[in-house]
Amino acid sequence: MKGNRESIAETIENNVRSKILKEQLTDPAYFAKMSALLDEIIRLRKEKAIEYEEYLARIADVAKSVSAGKGPDTPVQLKTAGQLALYNNLKGHVAAGVAQEPFSPYGDHSQALDTALKLDAAIKAHRPDGWRGVVAKEQMVKRAMFEVLKDIHEVNRLFPIVVAQKEY
Repeated sequence: MKGNRESIAETIENNVRSKILKEQLTDPAYFAKMSALLDEIIRLRKEKAIEYEEYLARIADVAKSVSAGKGPDTPVQLKTAGQLALYNNLKGHVAAGVAQEPFSPYGDHSQALDTALKLDAAIKAHRPDGWRGVVAKEQMVKRAMFEVLKDIHEVNRLFPIVVAQKEY
């Protein structure tokens, strides 16, 4: 592989892609964004639209963001992976049937931040021990989520993300 830029690039891309796929269930919105960025960088490299050095700089930025699990524009109030995942999936929610237009029932990003923090607190306050996989206990978590969201569809959309978070 030494000296073969194509092989090196493909190895880097595969490593970043596998990390994205591994983490995707914990924060689908964020890692979908990272996947799209990676796809764009790969496309530019294959079309020779960017120089190899620029490609390396861009792929390094994506790899850092994927590894950190957050971007440079992440609000400082988000201290945990669970809070971050809730925020990313609240602010980036796209309504069904609306093509590529962001829909946020939570208003602007600051309202999504407020909702994410309230949701995080409600889940932590009401989750019983050993709740995963126990329907009655999972319903208690969903009820706590509903008290904040007031929308059963949003609860059902966000619940798998909550289940994937180790902190809950």
